[in-house]
Amino acid sequence: MESSRREIEVMANLLSSNDMQADVNRTYFRKNHCLAINVIGSPGSGKTTLLEKTLPLLMLNLRVGVIEGDIFTSKDADRIAAYNIPVIQINTGGGCHLDSKMVNKVLPVFDEKGVDLLIIENVGNLVCPADFDLGEAFKVIVLSIVEGDDKPAKYPVIFRNAKAVVLNKMDLEALTDVNMENMRRDILAINPDIKIFEVSCRKGNGLEEWISWLKQEVANA
Repeated sequence: MESSRREIEVMANLLSSNDMQADVNRTYFRKNHCLAINVIGSPGSGKTTLLEKTLPLLMLNLRVGVIEGDIFTSKDADRIAAYNIPVIQINTGGGCHLDSKMVNKVLPVFDEKGVDLLIIENVGNLVCPADFDLGEAFKVIVLSIVEGDDKPAKYPVIFRNAKAVVLNKMDLEALTDVNMENMRRDILAINPDIKIFEVSCRKGNGLEEWISWLKQEVANA
């Protein structure tokens, strides 16, 4: 019992410290007129691919920067660097999520060029990132439909805390047993206000609506 109490206290202190730093980050973003979003999804859901398809159109009239979070390697940052925008890789070395202090340490990199939109691609995980505020304006979930229509009900916290969900790999719907009606129903039951985008990054279907919405969010910030 004592051990459990100590674990709870340590976690509470960790979250409290994280939230204080997140507030500092949020002030930084507002001061610099930068919309920061936290993109969360399982490994293989298509987070980086979504960015690759989104960036060329965003870059037409916005200054965009990207933070790539992963446990090891710079593979995702290397992919994004091909678009010639400021990008930083944060490796957690085993941690299952980014925290606000990790993000704060790399923010000076974006000061030089200035960005209108900072996209933070979190470590592949639907659980831990839900609890850690990075100072972002809002969270976006990327969920591959091949992960199954049960995922929203199984991981409700992240859906409750997100402003939008991108349902990716819609081109594979006919090859799966996924029930899209059940998936949509469960998502909206958890968060009636969440915006749902159904896309295929591979074929490009649905991306225009997603990009248009994101541009409008930047304009409204």
